[in-house]
Amino acid sequence: MTSPDTTPPTEETSPGAVTTFDAFARFAATAPPTPPQPGQTPRSLEQRLAYHSQFVTVRTPAIENLSRSVRTLMILGRHQSVTARPSLIVTGPATTGKTTALLQVGRTCHLAHTRRAAPGDDSVPVAYVLVPPGATAKTLAGEFARYLGIPITSRMTTAQITGAVCHTYTAARIKLVLIDEIHRLNPRTSTGAEAADWLKDLTERVPATFVYAGIDVTASAVFSGVRGAQLAGRASLIDCGALPARAGEREPFRELITALEAALDLTSHRPGSLPRLAPYLHERTAGRIGSLARLIRQAAIEAILDGQERITKTLLDTIALDHLAEEHYRPRTPKRRTRPADR
Repeated sequence: MTSPDTTPPTEETSPGAVTTFDAFARFAATAPPTPPQPGQTPRSLEQRLAYHSQFVTVRTPAIENLSRSVRTLMILGRHQSVTARPSLIVTGPATTGKTTALLQVGRTCHLAHTRRAAPGDDSVPVAYVLVPPGATAKTLAGEFARYLGIPITSRMTTAQITGAVCHTYTAARIKLVLIDEIHRLNPRTSTGAEAADWLKDLTERVPATFVYAGIDVTASAVFSGVRGAQLAGRASLIDCGALPARAGEREPFRELITALEAALDLTSHRPGSLPRLAPYLHERTAGRIGSLARLIRQAAIEAILDGQERITKTLLDTIALDHLAEEHYRPRTPKRRTRPADR
């Protein structure tokens, strides 16, 4: 987990920006940002600001685990035709790298297919779909249709859209379907139940491996009741939890900080200064990958703009992070001190 990956981070590749095939293909083919190399001509101020705005993504254990599992399940289900193929669910709290992992696996699959494809091969290896808020069977079917540009009208029934989706996805030979924000699906409502049933029907009619991602899926309504049991019975779980400060003999969070620091393009930053702040950074971000990446990127931009060209604890403490991280580190309601009479 100590080397930068070649994937742009999800903070800059928003999930909603890649929910059509053309957009996803552009995302997959776009050359990723690269750290400064020895002997390289120094970048201009504007180039360095743009670089830290994009920055690199570090391969985390969750990305490694998901990549291996998807590869295995795609092979396992390759010749399965009677029932739905085994699937995966990526779960965890917000800002812990779920969408990053999902997009990384999709990008890898897309590029591997592109390298192997014969001239004239117009098949589509990957689909990436966001579950819309308050999803119904029809709106969810519409999102699947939109990804491949399948023409639909408001007068079409859900069954008609479903038929068009299943036919087109099968004809396009899609092998991997990535479904993000699955926690938005609520089978406890009548419309949510219909959407869950529709999705189950789709997995049985489209010969692909399905991977779902969402916030704390196991504690959500998605896993509740009979429909939830059907999903849980087919899917393996990959947990994208916050990184611990220590795991056995290793220090995963410090390793992540070291990898991010190595990718900085600052003229006066002292290598090793950020890993020494690992306890502070873990407390600031609660071990969440997204919060840490944002903090370091934002601090790097501030360091360039104010001319100090290095990241210090003083600078880090002036930066306001996402509300979730700030509430963890600087809660608005301070804890009440215990008085002797309260004991």
